[in-house]
Amino acid sequence: MSAPGDTAWTDSEGFRGTMTAEEDAKWLQWVTHQFKTIAGNDGEINLQDFKKALQVKESFFAERFFVLFDSDGSGTITLQELQEALTLLIHGSPMDKLKFLFQVYDVDGSGSVDPDELRTVLQACLHESAISLPQEKLDQLALALFESADKDCSGTITFEELRDELQRVPEVMENLTISAARWLTPPAPPRHQRPPRPLTSAYWHNHRSHALCLAAFVGLHVLLFALAASAYRAFGASVMVAKGCGQCLNFDCSFIAVLMLRRCLTWLRATWLAQVLPLDHNIQFHQLMGYVVVGLSLVHTVAHVVNFALQAQSEASPFRFWELLLTTRPGIGWVHGLASPTGVALLLLLLLMFACSSSCVRRRGHFEVFYWTHLSYLPMWLLLILHGPNFWKWLLVPGTLFFLEKTISLAASRMAALNIVEVNLLPSKVTHLLIKRPPLFHYRPGDYLYLNIPSIARYEWHPFTISSAPEQKDTIWLHIRSQGQWTNRLFESFKKSDPVFCGSKRLSRRLEMKRSQRKSQGVQPQPIDFRASAQSAVASSKEVTVELTSYRPEGTLWREREGMVNTGTKDRTRALRQAAAEDRVLVSEMCSENHQFCNIKCYIDGPYGTPTRRIFASEHAVLIGAGIGITPFASILQSILYRHQKRKHICPTCQHSWRDSGQDEDMKLHKVDFIWINRDQQSFEWFVSLLTKLEMDQAEETQEGRFLELHMYMTSALSKNDIKAIGLQMALDLLAKKEKKDSITGLQTRTQPGRPDWNKVFQKVAAEKKGKVQVFFCGSPALAKILKGHCEQFSFKFFQENF
Repeated sequence: MSAPGDTAWTDSEGFRGTMTAEEDAKWLQWVTHQFKTIAGNDGEINLQDFKKALQVKESFFAERFFVLFDSDGSGTITLQELQEALTLLIHGSPMDKLKFLFQVYDVDGSGSVDPDELRTVLQACLHESAISLPQEKLDQLALALFESADKDCSGTITFEELRDELQRVPEVMENLTISAARWLTPPAPPRHQRPPRPLTSAYWHNHRSHALCLAAFVGLHVLLFALAASAYRAFGASVMVAKGCGQCLNFDCSFIAVLMLRRCLTWLRATWLAQVLPLDHNIQFHQLMGYVVVGLSLVHTVAHVVNFALQAQSEASPFRFWELLLTTRPGIGWVHGLASPTGVALLLLLLLMFACSSSCVRRRGHFEVFYWTHLSYLPMWLLLILHGPNFWKWLLVPGTLFFLEKTISLAASRMAALNIVEVNLLPSKVTHLLIKRPPLFHYRPGDYLYLNIPSIARYEWHPFTISSAPEQKDTIWLHIRSQGQWTNRLFESFKKSDPVFCGSKRLSRRLEMKRSQRKSQGVQPQPIDFRASAQSAVASSKEVTVELTSYRPEGTLWREREGMVNTGTKDRTRALRQAAAEDRVLVSEMCSENHQFCNIKCYIDGPYGTPTRRIFASEHAVLIGAGIGITPFASILQSILYRHQKRKHICPTCQHSWRDSGQDEDMKLHKVDFIWINRDQQSFEWFVSLLTKLEMDQAEETQEGRFLELHMYMTSALSKNDIKAIGLQMALDLLAKKEKKDSITGLQTRTQPGRPDWNKVFQKVAAEKKGKVQVFFCGSPALAKILKGHCEQFSFKFFQENF
């Protein structure tokens, strides 16, 4: 059976009531087949089988559907009953479909829906969408939807009233049919993705630098091979091939190190060469050259083996084959005849390095194997110098740059150990580290660094994006998602340690730390405190979940504030800021078991630049973060907030505020669209406080004057086109309009359920005409491919964060 979220005939016209006779026959045949796979020997489906087949999280909907499908009330569903119910949903009139939805909501069968029934349905909808809200908020949602639908104020919702309410969402009727019947719809025929069209202008818009570099790379190899081979044409084909490959390897084995000169690449990003060279894909080119080196080495070896075999068969040769291949007696090579033995050693080292560099080794808990075998480039370079008479000439410049950068990095990272001063364990196994910032550590928004924590792994260095803004002088922030062996060990090590301080003088040391932090904040720009979101976190005792919105079920603090802030935009903004400040003070007095002060030694290497450095030079930037992929954009958004606050002035008499009209020289942004996609509700807690501050900062701006627009998506939440979420999403819309904030995150921006419709998103961006659009993405490679395809359609420049 296909799961509710699986691709089905959802794009077919058949499910809009226009199925052809052939399609109808195929559908009935599929339903019969699916029914027989789950029905017992008696040819009937009971409630438990129905629940498994429907694959819903909440049994409420399975039970309601079962009751409605079981027309004779026998407690089981026959094939005929199932076909009649599904045929009604697919071929029935709009009125019949509405009646089915109404019967789902009419739990007691009284012919009307009262507030408690509606609340029961919405509670089931919350479970289906993996959303956890306090009981008080669930009551508010139920009342908001009920009051909107109950036009005559009779205390119940009739079928006609529900119909009128659903007419506000025109697509409900169409999607109701699809959603209700999806579990028994045949799979769609495979869609053949259109192959890339490299000759189109849209394709070249994002790939011209790659194509030019690849063309230059191939052309250089052809030239080097031809020149070397022609010089040895008198020695036969095997020698020509060996010498040609050897000359190409001279270049590859020296230049491959240049692609990993991170400091040099970071410097190049600030020059005009960043517009010409694909600096953002240095790792991919490094991997490509690795494959080329392995391929050329094998061909080079085979050619020499053939040549040695021919020589050994010659009567004029005094040496046997194994002597030519493994010993120094023939005197092949420019250093004591070491060409053959060093060649064998080089091939073995290369194959070992190649095997240990595969993703199955690096990403499955064996990073040390990858790391130590990759260090064999040092003996390989030494062997190459002994093996080939001209290799040292090729290595001279790249090798000098490489060792100079390594020396600088080692000296800078090991000059003085830093301290991790604070740790926050966030939902979804995210570790938030606060590291004391070195005095000479200057970075730009979106940069990354390499982190080494000897207590976790002495020799391992891992790259992480800096999530704090450069304007924050005291600490560096890192948000680390537990996805591998090292990151899991990091999270577990802090999880097992004692919270806050332990031992004697615990409160005194904690108070001293807090006072020193407050003192530093008084002279420096105030850091964006992500922990402020903890004040809005209400953990459920039954489900280990965290709510993000500002709920205080037992108190009246926020109700008092809501009454205080309805007087006007400026007053409301000032009140919200004061409320947020008060909450931060309240939270700082709380002792969370997931928040620890510490003093752990660590080392950092960096900073290094990323594609996000181009954001401030863009005219219209679209920032897309998937999950923890928000971290580079968190740094950028904080920097934007600091710059706006720096330009803002407040009159001490009337409290009127205004901003300088001029912009920073390095900031050409006219519009920023920030899109954050999370799977679950808890993940929004990572940076919800920062986003709240950004919304507050723009509260006084007109809608046209706001240059930052937020878009939040929760993929685990069912969208409006699902019968199990229609009521919930309508209620969330109504309450968001009433309270001016989202019930899921507490932001003013409404969290959209499901995945973004990228066609609609990019069409809206293109229609705004705010300048040249550049899309910056950090997240999964699968989503990157999708976004890249859409950007090519709209001629948007696409940049992806790569480590």
